[in-house]
Amino acid sequence: MPHDIAFLHTSPVHVPTFDQLMRELAPDLRVAHVVREDLLADAQTEGADSPPLVARIRQAMGDAGASGASVVVCTCSTIGGAAEDAGVPGGAHAARIDRAMADQAVRHGGKVLLVAALQSTLAPTAALLQSSADRLGVRIEIEPLVVLGAWPHFQAGRHGDYIAAITDAVVQAGVEAGVVVLAQASMAPAAERLAERGITALASPRLGVAHAVALHRQRVARL
Repeated sequence: MPHDIAFLHTSPVHVPTFDQLMRELAPDLRVAHVVREDLLADAQTEGADSPPLVARIRQAMGDAGASGASVVVCTCSTIGGAAEDAGVPGGAHAARIDRAMADQAVRHGGKVLLVAALQSTLAPTAALLQSSADRLGVRIEIEPLVVLGAWPHFQAGRHGDYIAAITDAVVQAGVEAGVVVLAQASMAPAAERLAERGITALASPRLGVAHAVALHRQRVARL
């Protein structure tokens, strides 16, 4: 059966998260998932712009959309730029989950606290934020914050500890003004924890899924 939207993940933990978001936002659409943990692992050692890796990312995006999806979304912020630029063989729209978040984050310009659990995520996400700012004609100041020690919790399946580490690091950073951006989709639950402490943070999953659904409906309407 053909699918409408496909997701390329670099961890299986994201599959139920995005299934749930699709059920909430577009229960009528059919969804496919492809998980390629090797792409993130290699991006951390080779760099996300390594030509051989970019070729594999493009192939993976094509595999994700092979059953007919009109939109293929990469949910990994580290390889998201490569996925967006590489496109999808076959003509589907290539999207990255954090593009909508970036557009919202820079809308009014000013300071952006960019929070990541992986050093390799900072440069691609900073470039994404800057590209959104350039397109909107605003000036931003990006302040990076890498939460050292958080990622091993995620890898070991200690998701509560992972989110707690991120939340605590943002609180300790003493956010006084500007926008907090949680760079990785896995960090989204920290937004709720931070809201309880009076800090507004943007996370990519819901914003990105809503954007993907809108893209799909636009493409269908043009047929």
